Amino acid sequence: MSSISLPSFAVAGSIVKILEKIKTAGTPDNFNGDFLTSTLGFKGGNYRTFIPWAKKIGFINSDGTPTALYKKFRNPSTSKSSLGEGLKKGYAEIFLKDENADKLDKTKLKGLIMEATGLAHDSKVLENIVNTFWNAKSIAEFEDLEDNVIDNSIPQIEKQVTSNTDIVKKRVNLGLNYTINLVLPKTDDPAIYNAIFKSLRENLLND
Repeated sequence: MSSISLPSFAVAGSIVKILEKIKTAGTPDNFNGDFLTSTLGFKGGNYRTFIPWAKKIGFINSDGTPTALYKKFRNPSTSKSSLGEGLKKGYAEIFLKDENADKLDKTKLKGLIMEATGLAHDSKVLENIVNTFWNAKSIAEFEDLEDNVIDNSIPQIEKQVTSNTDIVKKRVNLGLNYTINLVLPKTDDPAIYNAIFKSLRENLLND
């Protein structure tokens, strides 16, 4: 008996075909067996297992209505990343064990899923889970949003530091002009004047 259950599709070899059909078909009010058969053209009971799979990856709500992630998947500019987001949600357990699960070869992926589910190595259910994920990820992108946020913020931080540094430099480079009114004593001794000007150089005129 498996410790956890990961989503799978009975006709794993056709999962990419269904996903590609979804991109070109209109968004239904309800993604049900009739839509799968009549609109997408996939007939037979095994194809209906796509619906619970799509629910587990966050493409369809429990009542059958398409989610925002489903609609993002239909957008060519966000299609791959939204599928990646859905797969990370549906297969969260394997990504917890290995954050780079999508980059593993098929043998290592099978071992990871076997470890997560507790299924036997020769289990047909295990094989189906592996093939479903493997085929679906072939048209997905897995982005680390947290890293992207950090990377995008770096130029702004550097710009702010540079700007603040420039301000400091400008402040430091500001010069001050002094006007010194010096009243010299009446004397015929030049040594007194030399001492006065020497003191001025040492205490006021240094850089």
